[in-house]
Amino acid sequence: MSFTADNESESATKVAVGKPRWYVVQVAAGCEKKVKTDIEQRVNSFNLSDRVLEIRIPQSPTVKVRKDGSRYHGEEKVLPGYVLVQMILDDHAWQMVKNTPNVINFVGAEQRRAVGRGRGHVKPMPLSHSEVDRIFKQMEEAEPVVKIDMQVGDNILVISGPFKNFAGEVMEVSTERSKLKALLSIFGRDTPVELEFNQVEKQG
Repeated sequence: MSFTADNESESATKVAVGKPRWYVVQVAAGCEKKVKTDIEQRVNSFNLSDRVLEIRIPQSPTVKVRKDGSRYHGEEKVLPGYVLVQMILDDHAWQMVKNTPNVINFVGAEQRRAVGRGRGHVKPMPLSHSEVDRIFKQMEEAEPVVKIDMQVGDNILVISGPFKNFAGEVMEVSTERSKLKALLSIFGRDTPVELEFNQVEKQG
């Protein structure tokens, strides 16, 4: 991911008050929703609603297929481990977000220390307008991705239909049709057979 920096002051956090921009915040794996909730609560506690305007977790739609063949709609993170924050950056807002539990840091340019060998601090860099447009457009226009917990090479057992109790190996998965093709050992010969998702059970 590339970022376009504005002409900010030399301080990593003191930025002239102006229009809100979108910043990327790196968070601990799997903590995106918790961080979003915590930042929203801290915005109210610190009276920073005029500085921190919106928190988004980029997600795209998914359709997951259960073992019985039924489907349910969900969402999958587009940028796992990252949260987008729309804010007018100043010291107070920067510190509030950065000190939120499970926040690692803003994405930006690392500032070298004037003296010593220690790591410098990160100067937050806003996303360019084109990057913001691309991310949100991707979220809005994304077609649902169909997912099933089976893939080529998995061992399966047929649990219903004319091939019940036959074991085999998955050769092909067709999520659009809710079917898969498996190689079953029938009368001592490997035979390709098309089966419904709800006719099989994953083994091991």
